[in-house]
Amino acid sequence: MKQRGKLSWSNSVPIVIGIKPHLVNKIGGKAVLWVIMLLSFVGFSQNEELFKEGNDLYNNGEYQEAVEKYLQISENGQHSAALYYNLGNGYYKLNQIAPSIYYYEKALLLKPNDADVKNNLQFAKNMTIDAIEELPQTGIDKIVNNMLGTFSYATWGVLSIAFMILFVLAFLLYYFSSYHTKKRLYFALSILCVIIALTSLGFAYHQYGVAQKNNPAIIFAAETSVMSEPNMGSGEIFQLHEGTKVNVLDQLGEWKKIKLDDGKVGWLPSSELKEIKDF
Repeated sequence: MKQRGKLSWSNSVPIVIGIKPHLVNKIGGKAVLWVIMLLSFVGFSQNEELFKEGNDLYNNGEYQEAVEKYLQISENGQHSAALYYNLGNGYYKLNQIAPSIYYYEKALLLKPNDADVKNNLQFAKNMTIDAIEELPQTGIDKIVNNMLGTFSYATWGVLSIAFMILFVLAFLLYYFSSYHTKKRLYFALSILCVIIALTSLGFAYHQYGVAQKNNPAIIFAAETSVMSEPNMGSGEIFQLHEGTKVNVLDQLGEWKKIKLDDGKVGWLPSSELKEIKDF
């Protein structure tokens, strides 16, 4: 498993917001901004150095030390698909499947279509014990879900805006064109663009709703009992093992209600799992 050698931060340099002009002037605005920029640059440089040190340790087979370097970057509040991908590789080499899957899944949140992450994630999943089968879908549902899942809601939103711009351009060409043949062509093109734009907007809205409802987590306990109610006195429904992915539906005190891909639902202690969307 090859490590990523370059970081592309998703949240590396803080954005200065909420500072009122008169307050900036009062405390020496330019000096403050320069200090903030300098601290941001220093922090970024330190993380880059930690990342390089982690890669060198990994390539030398010192996986635990490499993981510790990467974790220092994560503890600094930085989020990057490259960082989480490398963490996943490090834990995989240490045969720690739950954290390996956990960090691969975090990397996919930032880069959903990354082929390397998907490939390594599948290797890690092959080492889990639980075999969870997804609920069967009808042919139409499967086609629709595959189409919607082609892009994230952000990408569908961008496509919607792009085709709306194309619609405006095509309509202007139709309006100012003096040839009937071209006017018909531009009119048809404008109608097609607005249809695609509205469809993409609908897909973006649907995907956003799905993303908001989806709260995935990874089981970290070697073995845990899923209960029918949020207390140890209730009956055990089934057992799960480390590395299994679940969806968190609700929380009550120190218990979380989870759902599997096969539709099973139950409660387990919050300490037994880690939510992926924790940044």
